Amino acid sequence: MPITAPKLELDADLAQRLETLAKSRDSTPTALIEKAVRDLVSREESRAEINRLTEERWEAYQADGKYISEERADAWFARLEAGEHVDPPEPECD
Repeated sequence: MPITAPKLELDADLAQRLETLAKSRDSTPTALIEKAVRDLVSREESRAEINRLTEERWEAYQADGKYISEERADAWFARLEAGEHVDPPEPECD
């Protein structure tokens, strides 16, 4: 459901730059602003998800001490890059 955004006031220089950019892309300032907001929201949602997963993994490590060594992770990535379909290595304790 579309909502109306709050009024946006831009300084004259930025408004002119936005207008020029919109014309060069055969678009409108509103369309460019909407795209910028979509991109920002997507980027921030991705960042929040990464932070959530990092916290989750840190808590798991603190609980059981299991981890994947850099060497084992690098070897796994190398196999993936070579086109192999392999499962990630299992975490282990020292």
